[in-house]
Amino acid sequence: MQPASISTLARQQTFLTSSRNAASRYNTSVSETSPASPLRPALFLDRDGVLNEDQGYVHRWEDFRWIVGAREAVAAFNRAGWLVIVVTNQSGIGRGFYSEDDVQALHAKMSEDLGGIGGHIDAFYYAPHHPDAPVDAYRHPDPPDRKPNPGMILRALREWPIERAASILVGDKPSDLEAAFRSGVRAVLFQGGDLKAFLASALPEVDVS
Repeated sequence: MQPASISTLARQQTFLTSSRNAASRYNTSVSETSPASPLRPALFLDRDGVLNEDQGYVHRWEDFRWIVGAREAVAAFNRAGWLVIVVTNQSGIGRGFYSEDDVQALHAKMSEDLGGIGGHIDAFYYAPHHPDAPVDAYRHPDPPDRKPNPGMILRALREWPIERAASILVGDKPSDLEAAFRSGVRAVLFQGGDLKAFLASALPEVDVS
């Protein structure tokens, strides 16, 4: 393997610094817990293909379709005392297909809809960067937040009182699972169907009734 050039390292350092400074931009919920809050397990969820049908670059509420059992699964884990956190690659932003405002508006509609059944998502983390993004501000050779890199999960672990060993990520792609493994979080592959029933089988110790 060839060592990274000084210019490459400089670009990466600049990106990492700007990412830290703008972290709240890519997290549409903020922890209201104190540092002394007791640790809780977290259910990390990919979005497209796990919470909603993956129809390709979904960014409008009118195109959004919940996966069967997804809303009920979120509400059940809320009742069980788990944190529920979404970690989603959104390269459509960097590719110029839609904006960060579009993503945040969709997440707000998801939250509103979940509230109708007593459920909520504690935080949405999204990664807008991509190596081939035509939008300069979102182009990076290896975005640290973009899965399979673990940046979003690691940020959540820093920002929320999460019991890492008890937590789990549900994804529909190998890149989701790799990001979890690199964060020290166990993971399971969801291949469709009823999400609540899937989680009841994968985590029999959690009461999802």
